[in-house]
Amino acid sequence: MKYHHISAEHLTIDRVEEIMDEGLKLDLSDDAKQRIQRCREYLDQKMEHPERPIYGITTGFGSLCNISIGKEDLSQLQKNLVMSHACSTGERVQKEIVKLILLMKIQSLSYGHSGVQLITVQRLIDFFNNDIYPLIFQQGSLGASGDLAPLANMSLPLLGLGEVEYKGEIRPAADVLKEFGWEPIRLQSKEGLALLNGTQFMSAHGVWSLIQARRLSRWADRIGAMSLDAFDGRIDPFCDEVHLIRAHKGQLTTARNFRRLLEGSEIIARPKKHVQDPYSFRCIPQVHGASKDTIDYVESVLTTEINSTTDNPTIFPEEDMVVSAGNFHGQPIALAMDFLAIAVAELANISERRIYQLVDGKRELPSFLVAKPGLNSGFMIPQYAAAAIVSQSKGLCMPASVDSITSSQGQEDHVSMGGNAATKLVRVVNNTERVLAIELLNSAQALEFRRPMHSSAPIEDLLAAYRKVVPFIDVDQVMYTNIEASVQFIHNNKQWTNF
Repeated sequence: MKYHHISAEHLTIDRVEEIMDEGLKLDLSDDAKQRIQRCREYLDQKMEHPERPIYGITTGFGSLCNISIGKEDLSQLQKNLVMSHACSTGERVQKEIVKLILLMKIQSLSYGHSGVQLITVQRLIDFFNNDIYPLIFQQGSLGASGDLAPLANMSLPLLGLGEVEYKGEIRPAADVLKEFGWEPIRLQSKEGLALLNGTQFMSAHGVWSLIQARRLSRWADRIGAMSLDAFDGRIDPFCDEVHLIRAHKGQLTTARNFRRLLEGSEIIARPKKHVQDPYSFRCIPQVHGASKDTIDYVESVLTTEINSTTDNPTIFPEEDMVVSAGNFHGQPIALAMDFLAIAVAELANISERRIYQLVDGKRELPSFLVAKPGLNSGFMIPQYAAAAIVSQSKGLCMPASVDSITSSQGQEDHVSMGGNAATKLVRVVNNTERVLAIELLNSAQALEFRRPMHSSAPIEDLLAAYRKVVPFIDVDQVMYTNIEASVQFIHNNKQWTNF
Protein backbone atom coordinates (compact mmCIF):
# COMPACT_ATOMS: atom_id res chain seq x y z
CA MET A 1 0.00 0.00 0.00
CA LYS A 2 1.42 3.40 -1.02
CA TYR A 3 1.41 6.29 1.43
CA HIS A 4 1.82 10.03 1.30
CA HIS A 5 3.55 11.28 4.44
CA ILE A 6 2.15 14.54 5.79
CA SER A 7 5.17 16.64 6.72
CA ALA A 8 6.69 20.07 6.20
CA GLU A 9 7.42 19.04 2.61
CA HIS A 10 5.94 21.37 0.00
CA LEU A 11 2.67 19.97 -1.38
CA THR A 12 2.38 20.53 -5.13
CA ILE A 13 -0.72 20.34 -7.30
CA ASP A 14 0.89 17.45 -9.19
CA ARG A 15 1.35 15.59 -5.91
CA VAL A 16 -2.28 16.22 -4.94
CA GLU A 17 -3.38 14.82 -8.30
CA GLU A 18 -1.18 11.76 -7.75
CA ILE A 19 -2.61 11.20 -4.25
CA MET A 20 -6.14 11.29 -5.60
CA ASP A 21 -5.61 9.35 -8.85
CA GLU A 22 -3.56 6.55 -7.27
CA GLY A 23 -5.61 6.31 -4.08
CA LEU A 24 -2.64 6.93 -1.79
CA LYS A 25 -3.19 6.67 1.95
CA LEU A 26 -2.01 9.36 4.38
CA ASP A 27 0.06 9.20 7.50
CA LEU A 28 1.74 11.78 9.71
CA SER A 29 5.52 12.04 9.65
CA ASP A 30 7.32 12.11 13.00
CA ASP A 31 8.14 15.79 12.61
CA ALA A 32 4.46 16.62 11.96
CA LYS A 33 3.43 14.69 15.09
CA GLN A 34 6.03 16.56 17.14
CA ARG A 35 4.85 19.95 15.84
CA ILE A 36 1.22 19.17 16.63
CA GLN A 37 1.99 17.86 20.11
CA ARG A 38 4.34 20.70 20.99
CA CYS A 39 1.71 23.28 20.04
CA ARG A 40 -1.02 21.48 22.02
CA GLU A 41 1.19 21.18 25.11
CA TYR A 42 2.08 24.86 24.88
CA LEU A 43 -1.59 25.83 24.71
CA ASP A 44 -2.50 23.58 27.65
CA GLN A 45 0.22 25.22 29.71
CA LYS A 46 -1.03 28.64 28.65
CA MET A 47 -4.52 27.73 29.83
CA GLU A 48 -3.22 26.90 33.31
CA HIS A 49 -2.28 30.52 33.94
CA PRO A 50 -4.00 32.73 31.36
CA GLU A 51 -2.68 36.29 31.54
CA ARG A 52 -5.44 37.80 29.39
CA PRO A 53 -8.47 36.67 27.39
CA ILE A 54 -7.53 34.84 24.17
CA TYR A 55 -10.02 35.08 21.32
CA GLY A 56 -11.94 31.89 20.64
CA ILE A 57 -10.05 30.02 23.34
CA THR A 58 -11.26 31.72 26.52
CA THR A 59 -13.87 33.95 24.83
CA GLY A 60 -16.91 33.64 22.63
CA PHE A 61 -16.73 33.96 18.84
CA GLY A 62 -17.24 36.76 16.35
CA SER A 63 -18.92 39.72 17.96
CA LEU A 64 -19.15 37.67 21.20
CA CYS A 65 -15.37 37.97 21.57
CA ASN A 66 -15.72 40.14 24.69
CA ILE A 67 -17.53 37.44 26.68
CA SER A 68 -15.12 35.37 28.78
CA ILE A 69 -15.68 31.63 29.20
CA GLY A 70 -14.80 29.71 32.35
CA LYS A 71 -12.17 26.97 32.23
CA GLU A 72 -14.72 24.27 32.97
CA ASP A 73 -16.72 25.23 29.85
CA LEU A 74 -13.91 25.46 27.28
CA SER A 75 -14.53 21.99 25.83
CA GLN A 76 -18.30 22.58 25.61
CA LEU A 77 -17.59 25.94 23.97
CA GLN A 78 -15.78 24.19 21.11
CA LYS A 79 -18.47 21.53 20.68
CA ASN A 80 -21.16 24.22 20.67
CA LEU A 81 -19.20 26.07 18.01
CA VAL A 82 -19.18 23.07 15.67
CA MET A 83 -22.87 22.29 16.19
CA SER A 84 -24.13 25.86 15.85
CA HIS A 85 -21.99 26.63 12.81
CA ALA A 86 -22.92 23.49 10.83
CA CYS A 87 -25.23 25.48 8.56
CA SER A 88 -24.06 24.56 5.07
CA THR A 89 -27.03 23.87 2.83
CA GLY A 90 -28.04 23.25 -0.77
CA GLU A 91 -26.52 20.64 -3.05
CA ARG A 92 -24.01 18.15 -1.68
CA VAL A 93 -20.34 18.69 -2.38
CA GLN A 94 -19.10 15.85 -4.58
CA LYS A 95 -17.04 13.14 -2.91
CA GLU A 96 -13.79 13.92 -4.72
CA ILE A 97 -13.86 17.47 -3.39
CA VAL A 98 -14.83 16.35 0.13
CA LYS A 99 -11.76 14.12 0.12
CA LEU A 100 -9.65 17.10 -0.97
CA ILE A 101 -11.14 19.18 1.87
CA LEU A 102 -9.97 16.52 4.32
CA LEU A 103 -6.49 16.49 2.77
CA MET A 104 -6.22 20.29 2.83
CA LYS A 105 -7.36 20.48 6.46
CA ILE A 106 -4.91 17.77 7.55
CA GLN A 107 -2.06 19.56 5.76
CA SER A 108 -2.91 22.90 7.36
CA LEU A 109 -3.18 21.48 10.89
CA SER A 110 0.11 19.56 10.52
CA TYR A 111 2.24 22.72 10.73
CA GLY A 112 1.74 22.97 14.48
CA HIS A 113 0.24 26.46 14.71
CA SER A 114 -3.38 25.43 15.40
CA GLY A 115 -3.39 23.87 18.88
CA VAL A 116 -5.26 20.68 17.96
CA GLN A 117 -4.88 17.29 19.60
CA LEU A 118 -2.96 14.67 17.67
CA ILE A 119 -6.01 12.36 17.83
CA THR A 120 -8.12 14.98 16.04
CA VAL A 121 -5.76 15.09 13.06
CA GLN A 122 -5.47 11.30 13.11
CA ARG A 123 -9.26 10.93 12.90
CA LEU A 124 -9.33 13.16 9.82
CA ILE A 125 -6.68 10.89 8.33
CA ASP A 126 -8.78 7.86 9.26
CA PHE A 127 -11.72 9.35 7.36
CA PHE A 128 -9.52 10.04 4.33
CA ASN A 129 -7.90 6.61 4.29
CA ASN A 130 -11.19 4.74 4.68
CA ASP A 131 -13.21 6.81 2.20
CA ILE A 132 -15.56 8.15 4.86
CA TYR A 133 -17.09 11.33 3.45
CA PRO A 134 -18.76 13.82 5.80
CA LEU A 135 -21.89 15.30 4.24
CA ILE A 136 -20.98 18.87 3.28
CA PHE A 137 -23.20 21.21 1.28
CA GLN A 138 -22.29 23.88 -1.23
CA GLN A 139 -23.86 26.99 0.25
CA GLY A 140 -23.12 28.84 3.47
CA SER A 141 -19.52 30.06 3.36
CA LEU A 142 -18.74 33.78 3.20
CA GLY A 143 -15.07 33.02 2.65
CA ALA A 144 -14.12 34.74 5.96
CA SER A 145 -13.83 33.75 8.79
CA GLY A 146 -12.74 30.97 6.54
CA ASP A 147 -15.33 28.42 5.46
CA LEU A 148 -17.15 28.23 8.78
CA ALA A 149 -20.42 26.56 7.81
CA PRO A 150 -19.17 23.81 5.45
CA LEU A 151 -16.13 23.03 7.62
CA ALA A 152 -18.47 22.68 10.60
CA ASN A 153 -20.39 20.05 8.63
CA MET A 154 -17.07 18.36 7.89
CA SER A 155 -16.24 18.37 11.62
CA LEU A 156 -19.53 17.06 13.02
CA PRO A 157 -18.71 13.38 12.37
CA LEU A 158 -15.51 13.70 14.40
CA LEU A 159 -17.80 14.29 17.37
CA GLY A 160 -20.14 11.45 16.48
CA LEU A 161 -22.68 13.89 15.05
CA GLY A 162 -24.04 14.51 11.58
CA GLU A 163 -23.89 12.09 8.67
CA VAL A 164 -21.31 10.53 6.41
CA GLU A 165 -21.30 8.59 3.16
CA TYR A 166 -19.54 5.26 3.58
CA LYS A 167 -19.51 2.49 0.99
CA GLY A 168 -22.16 4.29 -1.04
CA GLU A 169 -24.63 4.68 1.85
CA ILE A 170 -25.50 7.79 3.85
CA ARG A 171 -25.35 6.83 7.52
CA PRO A 172 -25.26 8.50 10.94
CA ALA A 173 -21.65 9.27 11.75
CA ALA A 174 -22.05 7.72 15.21
CA ASP A 175 -22.83 4.32 13.67
CA VAL A 176 -19.75 4.40 11.42
CA LEU A 177 -17.52 5.41 14.34
CA LYS A 178 -18.83 2.40 16.32
CA GLU A 179 -18.19 0.11 13.36
CA PHE A 180 -14.52 1.11 13.40
CA GLY A 181 -14.28 1.11 17.17
CA TRP A 182 -13.53 4.83 17.33
CA GLU A 183 -14.63 7.05 20.21
CA PRO A 184 -16.02 10.50 19.34
CA ILE A 185 -13.40 13.22 19.72
CA ARG A 186 -13.75 15.37 22.85
CA LEU A 187 -12.60 18.74 21.63
CA GLN A 188 -10.18 20.71 23.78
CA SER A 189 -9.75 24.47 23.92
CA LYS A 190 -9.40 26.13 20.52
CA GLU A 191 -9.92 22.90 18.52
CA GLY A 192 -13.34 23.69 17.10
CA LEU A 193 -12.03 27.01 15.89
CA ALA A 194 -9.00 25.32 14.32
CA LEU A 195 -11.28 22.97 12.40
CA LEU A 196 -13.76 25.62 11.23
CA ASN A 197 -11.54 28.63 10.70
CA GLY A 198 -9.73 27.90 7.46
CA THR A 199 -9.96 28.07 3.68
CA GLN A 200 -10.07 24.36 2.91
CA PHE A 201 -13.58 24.36 1.39
CA MET A 202 -12.53 27.10 -1.01
CA SER A 203 -9.07 25.74 -1.73
CA ALA A 204 -10.29 22.17 -2.31
CA HIS A 205 -12.80 23.36 -4.90
CA GLY A 206 -10.06 25.52 -6.41
CA VAL A 207 -7.53 22.68 -6.58
CA TRP A 208 -10.08 20.26 -8.09
CA SER A 209 -11.02 22.88 -10.68
CA LEU A 210 -7.39 23.68 -11.44
CA ILE A 211 -6.57 20.02 -12.09
CA GLN A 212 -9.57 19.79 -14.42
CA ALA A 213 -8.65 23.11 -16.09
CA ARG A 214 -5.17 21.83 -16.93
CA ARG A 215 -6.73 18.71 -18.45
CA LEU A 216 -9.35 20.66 -20.41
CA SER A 217 -6.75 23.11 -21.69
CA ARG A 218 -4.87 20.20 -23.25
CA TRP A 219 -8.11 18.77 -24.64
CA ALA A 220 -8.98 22.17 -26.12
CA ASP A 221 -5.75 22.13 -28.12
CA ARG A 222 -6.24 18.58 -29.40
CA ILE A 223 -9.91 19.06 -30.29
CA GLY A 224 -9.17 22.50 -31.73
CA ALA A 225 -6.50 20.95 -33.96
CA MET A 226 -9.00 18.41 -35.27
CA SER A 227 -11.48 21.22 -35.94
CA LEU A 228 -8.85 23.32 -37.72
CA ASP A 229 -8.06 20.45 -40.08
CA ALA A 230 -11.72 19.56 -40.57
CA PHE A 231 -12.39 23.21 -41.46
CA ASP A 232 -9.50 23.15 -43.96
CA GLY A 233 -7.80 25.84 -41.91
CA ARG A 234 -4.39 27.41 -42.36
CA ILE A 235 -1.35 26.48 -40.26
CA ASP A 236 0.71 29.62 -40.94
CA PRO A 237 -0.84 31.64 -38.05
CA PHE A 238 0.78 29.04 -35.76
CA CYS A 239 4.37 29.62 -36.89
CA ASP A 240 7.01 30.48 -34.27
CA GLU A 241 7.93 33.78 -35.89
CA VAL A 242 4.51 35.28 -35.13
CA HIS A 243 4.52 34.27 -31.48
CA LEU A 244 8.14 35.06 -30.67
CA ILE A 245 7.45 38.74 -31.30
CA ARG A 246 4.58 38.68 -28.78
CA ALA A 247 6.22 36.34 -26.34
CA HIS A 248 3.46 35.26 -24.01
CA LYS A 249 4.40 31.78 -22.83
CA GLY A 250 0.96 30.20 -23.27
CA GLN A 251 0.56 31.64 -26.76
CA LEU A 252 3.86 30.17 -27.96
CA THR A 253 3.14 26.84 -26.27
CA THR A 254 -0.26 26.60 -27.95
CA ALA A 255 1.11 27.37 -31.41
CA ARG A 256 3.79 24.73 -31.05
CA ASN A 257 1.22 22.20 -29.78
CA PHE A 258 -0.88 22.72 -32.90
CA ARG A 259 2.05 22.37 -35.27
CA ARG A 260 3.12 19.17 -33.54
CA LEU A 261 -0.44 17.78 -33.53
CA LEU A 262 -0.98 18.49 -37.24
CA GLU A 263 2.44 17.56 -38.57
CA GLY A 264 2.02 15.12 -41.45
CA SER A 265 -1.61 15.99 -42.18
CA GLU A 266 -2.49 15.85 -45.88
CA ILE A 267 -5.29 18.31 -45.29
CA ILE A 268 -3.28 20.99 -43.51
CA ALA A 269 -0.50 20.74 -46.12
CA ARG A 270 -2.65 21.19 -49.21
CA PRO A 271 -2.86 24.62 -50.91
CA LYS A 272 -5.64 26.81 -49.54
CA LYS A 273 -8.13 28.83 -51.57
CA HIS A 274 -8.82 31.20 -48.67
CA VAL A 275 -6.41 33.85 -47.37
CA GLN A 276 -7.62 33.96 -43.75
CA ASP A 277 -9.50 31.90 -41.21
CA PRO A 278 -12.10 33.26 -38.76
CA TYR A 279 -10.74 34.39 -35.40
CA SER A 280 -11.97 31.25 -33.64
CA PHE A 281 -9.30 29.36 -35.64
CA ARG A 282 -6.71 32.03 -36.45
CA CYS A 283 -6.52 33.36 -32.88
CA ILE A 284 -6.41 30.01 -31.07
CA PRO A 285 -2.82 30.59 -29.85
CA GLN A 286 -3.76 33.94 -28.35
CA VAL A 287 -6.99 32.73 -26.69
CA HIS A 288 -5.95 29.25 -25.56
CA GLY A 289 -2.58 30.69 -24.59
CA ALA A 290 -4.07 33.34 -22.32
CA SER A 291 -6.04 30.64 -20.54
CA LYS A 292 -2.85 28.59 -20.11
CA ASP A 293 -1.08 31.57 -18.55
CA THR A 294 -4.01 32.14 -16.20
CA ILE A 295 -3.98 28.49 -15.17
CA ASP A 296 -0.26 28.79 -14.35
CA TYR A 297 -0.89 31.91 -12.25
CA VAL A 298 -3.75 30.33 -10.33
CA GLU A 299 -1.62 27.24 -9.70
CA SER A 300 0.98 29.43 -7.99
CA VAL A 301 -1.67 31.03 -5.77
CA LEU A 302 -3.34 27.77 -4.79
CA THR A 303 -0.01 26.06 -4.16
CA THR A 304 0.82 28.76 -1.62
CA GLU A 305 -2.61 28.40 -0.05
CA ILE A 306 -2.55 24.64 0.46
CA ASN A 307 0.87 24.92 2.12
CA SER A 308 -0.37 27.44 4.67
CA THR A 309 -1.91 27.65 8.13
CA THR A 310 -5.22 29.46 7.68
CA ASP A 311 -7.07 29.17 10.99
CA ASN A 312 -7.25 31.73 13.81
CA PRO A 313 -5.88 32.46 16.37
CA THR A 314 -2.41 31.40 15.26
CA ILE A 315 -0.12 29.85 17.86
CA PHE A 316 3.67 30.24 17.91
CA PRO A 317 5.02 28.11 20.79
CA GLU A 318 8.67 29.06 20.25
CA GLU A 319 7.87 32.77 20.36
CA ASP A 320 5.32 32.40 23.20
CA MET A 321 2.70 34.11 21.02
CA VAL A 322 -1.00 33.56 20.38
CA VAL A 323 -2.09 36.02 17.70
CA SER A 324 -5.63 36.75 16.56
CA ALA A 325 -5.27 37.78 12.92
CA GLY A 326 -6.85 37.07 9.53
CA ASN A 327 -5.23 34.19 7.65
CA PHE A 328 -8.71 32.73 7.25
CA HIS A 329 -9.67 35.50 4.82
CA GLY A 330 -10.19 33.98 1.38
CA GLN A 331 -9.41 37.06 -0.72
CA PRO A 332 -6.16 35.75 -2.28
CA ILE A 333 -7.83 32.64 -3.67
CA ALA A 334 -11.26 34.21 -4.28
CA LEU A 335 -9.72 36.57 -6.81
CA ALA A 336 -7.74 33.73 -8.39
CA MET A 337 -10.78 31.45 -8.66
CA ASP A 338 -12.82 34.20 -10.30
CA PHE A 339 -9.96 34.66 -12.77
CA LEU A 340 -9.76 30.92 -13.45
CA ALA A 341 -13.50 30.76 -14.10
CA ILE A 342 -13.11 33.40 -16.81
CA ALA A 343 -10.13 31.62 -18.36
CA VAL A 344 -11.88 28.24 -18.44
CA ALA A 345 -15.12 29.77 -19.75
CA GLU A 346 -13.18 31.32 -22.64
CA LEU A 347 -12.01 27.89 -23.75
CA ALA A 348 -15.70 27.03 -24.17
CA ASN A 349 -16.55 30.40 -25.68
CA ILE A 350 -14.14 30.03 -28.59
CA SER A 351 -14.96 26.32 -28.89
CA GLU A 352 -18.63 27.12 -29.49
CA ARG A 353 -17.62 29.51 -32.28
CA ARG A 354 -15.63 26.75 -33.98
CA ILE A 355 -18.68 24.47 -33.67
CA TYR A 356 -20.74 27.14 -35.44
CA GLN A 357 -18.21 27.50 -38.24
CA LEU A 358 -18.19 23.74 -38.83
CA VAL A 359 -21.98 23.49 -39.25
CA ASP A 360 -22.37 26.67 -41.33
CA GLY A 361 -21.96 25.01 -44.72
CA LYS A 362 -18.58 26.57 -45.52
CA ARG A 363 -15.45 25.23 -47.18
CA GLU A 364 -17.13 22.32 -48.96
CA LEU A 365 -18.65 20.98 -45.76
CA PRO A 366 -22.40 20.19 -45.98
CA SER A 367 -24.84 22.31 -43.98
CA PHE A 368 -25.14 20.94 -40.46
CA LEU A 369 -22.67 18.17 -41.35
CA VAL A 370 -25.11 15.71 -42.93
CA ALA A 371 -25.16 14.52 -46.53
CA LYS A 372 -28.86 15.35 -47.05
CA PRO A 373 -29.65 18.55 -45.08
CA GLY A 374 -33.32 19.50 -45.08
CA LEU A 375 -34.66 16.01 -44.62
CA ASN A 376 -32.06 15.77 -41.86
CA SER A 377 -31.30 18.50 -39.32
CA GLY A 378 -28.00 16.84 -38.53
CA PHE A 379 -25.76 18.80 -36.18
CA MET A 380 -27.93 21.90 -36.03
CA ILE A 381 -29.01 21.59 -32.39
CA PRO A 382 -25.76 20.50 -30.73
CA GLN A 383 -24.54 24.00 -31.58
CA TYR A 384 -27.63 25.43 -29.88
CA ALA A 385 -26.86 23.37 -26.80
CA ALA A 386 -23.25 24.56 -26.75
CA ALA A 387 -24.39 28.17 -27.12
CA ALA A 388 -26.80 27.79 -24.19
CA ILE A 389 -24.06 26.31 -21.99
CA VAL A 390 -21.62 29.07 -22.92
CA SER A 391 -24.23 31.69 -22.11
CA GLN A 392 -24.75 30.16 -18.67
CA SER A 393 -21.02 30.20 -17.99
CA LYS A 394 -20.84 33.88 -18.92
CA GLY A 395 -23.34 34.60 -16.16
CA LEU A 396 -21.35 32.47 -13.72
CA CYS A 397 -18.24 34.52 -14.51
CA MET A 398 -19.60 37.53 -12.66
CA PRO A 399 -16.85 37.77 -10.00
CA ALA A 400 -17.97 36.75 -6.53
CA SER A 401 -14.93 38.40 -4.97
CA VAL A 402 -16.22 41.93 -5.66
CA ASP A 403 -19.04 41.38 -3.18
CA SER A 404 -19.03 41.60 0.61
CA ILE A 405 -21.88 41.47 3.12
CA THR A 406 -21.26 42.41 6.74
CA SER A 407 -21.85 39.68 9.32
CA SER A 408 -21.54 38.97 13.05
CA GLN A 409 -22.91 42.33 14.20
CA GLY A 410 -20.30 44.20 12.18
CA GLN A 411 -17.26 42.44 13.62
CA GLU A 412 -16.78 40.59 10.33
CA ASP A 413 -17.37 43.56 8.07
CA HIS A 414 -15.49 42.47 4.95
CA VAL A 415 -15.67 38.96 3.53
CA SER A 416 -14.26 37.41 0.34
CA MET A 417 -17.27 35.41 -0.89
CA GLY A 418 -14.64 32.85 -1.91
CA GLY A 419 -17.05 30.00 -1.22
CA ASN A 420 -19.31 31.25 -3.98
CA ALA A 421 -16.32 31.83 -6.27
CA ALA A 422 -15.30 28.22 -5.62
CA THR A 423 -18.62 26.49 -6.24
CA LYS A 424 -19.46 28.40 -9.39
CA LEU A 425 -15.96 27.75 -10.70
CA VAL A 426 -16.74 24.02 -10.53
CA ARG A 427 -19.89 24.62 -12.59
CA VAL A 428 -17.93 26.56 -15.22
CA VAL A 429 -15.36 23.76 -15.44
CA ASN A 430 -18.09 21.14 -15.97
CA ASN A 431 -19.78 23.37 -18.56
CA THR A 432 -16.54 23.74 -20.50
CA GLU A 433 -15.96 20.00 -20.56
CA ARG A 434 -19.42 19.57 -22.08
CA VAL A 435 -18.87 22.23 -24.77
CA LEU A 436 -15.52 20.72 -25.76
CA ALA A 437 -17.25 17.34 -26.00
CA ILE A 438 -19.79 18.84 -28.41
CA GLU A 439 -16.96 20.34 -30.47
CA LEU A 440 -15.31 16.91 -30.66
CA LEU A 441 -18.63 15.45 -31.82
CA ASN A 442 -18.77 18.04 -34.61
CA SER A 443 -15.12 18.05 -35.63
CA ALA A 444 -15.02 14.24 -35.89
CA GLN A 445 -18.10 14.34 -38.12
CA ALA A 446 -16.65 17.12 -40.27
CA LEU A 447 -13.30 15.39 -40.70
CA GLU A 448 -15.03 12.39 -42.29
CA PHE A 449 -16.17 14.66 -45.15
CA ARG A 450 -12.50 15.28 -46.05
CA ARG A 451 -11.98 11.68 -47.12
CA PRO A 452 -10.04 10.24 -48.86
CA MET A 453 -7.55 12.78 -47.44
CA HIS A 454 -6.20 12.11 -43.97
CA SER A 455 -5.21 14.24 -41.04
CA SER A 456 -2.07 13.71 -38.97
CA ALA A 457 -1.33 10.49 -37.08
CA PRO A 458 -2.26 11.98 -33.66
CA ILE A 459 -5.60 13.27 -34.96
CA GLU A 460 -6.43 10.10 -36.87
CA ASP A 461 -5.59 8.00 -33.80
CA LEU A 462 -7.92 10.15 -31.71
CA LEU A 463 -10.68 9.84 -34.29
CA ALA A 464 -10.32 6.05 -34.41
CA ALA A 465 -10.59 5.79 -30.63
CA TYR A 466 -13.55 8.18 -30.58
CA ARG A 467 -15.39 6.18 -33.24
CA LYS A 468 -15.45 3.20 -30.88
CA VAL A 469 -17.93 5.10 -28.68
CA VAL A 470 -19.53 7.69 -31.00
CA PRO A 471 -20.49 6.71 -34.59
CA PHE A 472 -20.46 8.73 -37.78
CA ILE A 473 -24.02 9.96 -38.33
CA ASP A 474 -25.55 9.40 -41.79
CA VAL A 475 -29.13 10.36 -41.01
CA ASP A 476 -30.87 11.93 -38.03
CA GLN A 477 -30.88 9.97 -34.81
CA VAL A 478 -31.29 10.66 -31.11
CA MET A 479 -28.37 12.96 -30.29
CA TYR A 480 -28.25 13.43 -26.53
CA THR A 481 -26.78 9.96 -26.02
CA ASN A 482 -23.96 10.79 -28.44
CA ILE A 483 -23.27 14.03 -26.61
CA GLU A 484 -23.08 12.20 -23.29
CA ALA A 485 -20.82 9.53 -24.77
CA SER A 486 -18.58 12.31 -26.03
CA VAL A 487 -18.47 13.90 -22.57
CA GLN A 488 -17.50 10.58 -21.00
CA PHE A 489 -14.83 10.03 -23.64
CA ILE A 490 -13.16 13.32 -22.71
CA HIS A 491 -13.64 12.74 -19.00
CA ASN A 492 -12.19 9.25 -18.89
CA ASN A 493 -9.33 9.37 -21.43
CA LYS A 494 -6.52 11.41 -19.98
CA GLN A 495 -3.94 9.82 -22.28
CA TRP A 496 -5.17 11.86 -25.24
CA THR A 497 -4.04 15.08 -23.53
CA ASN A 498 -0.36 14.05 -23.46
CA PHE A 499 1.71 15.81 -26.10
